[in-house]
Amino acid sequence: MAPDSAVTIQTGYLPGAIGRIAELHASYYARHWGFGLFFEAKVATELSAFLETHDPRRDALWTASVRGRVEGGVAIDGARAPQRGAHLRWFILSDALRGKGVGRQLVSRAVDFCVARKYPAIFLWTFEGLDAARHLYESVGFRLTCQQKGAQWGTEVNEQRFECRLATDS
Repeated sequence: MAPDSAVTIQTGYLPGAIGRIAELHASYYARHWGFGLFFEAKVATELSAFLETHDPRRDALWTASVRGRVEGGVAIDGARAPQRGAHLRWFILSDALRGKGVGRQLVSRAVDFCVARKYPAIFLWTFEGLDAARHLYESVGFRLTCQQKGAQWGTEVNEQRFECRLATDS
């Protein structure tokens, strides 16, 4: 893989981003967690629906690319942010970018976006065992608020909800 300086982080939709982000999720989670078709279809369908109704005043997608190929991404769904908090979704990196600080850059952009919009909180769903991601989330202020067995991704796991409360000027 190219040096870190060759990584480009871009805001907004790129042609092929939906397919590539779904592919990155499907490949990683199939290899490490046994997830299958249900999960890949869920990621592709929900990401597509998000981008079809995307409003740049409340929502954002960031992609990390190397030589024009999407190698990672994250999104903020702000549709219900004033009431429930913004939803951080679809955070993924290719194996080539893991451990190089690109994930921190993506998550930091997502948090900064929410702070700029004065959202009261950000939440995300993940599951137990994704230790590197959990460490990153906690390092930027997320805290575990709920843990339960569930199968929202098509495979039973110990689901975890993390939340980051943001300072608001009230």
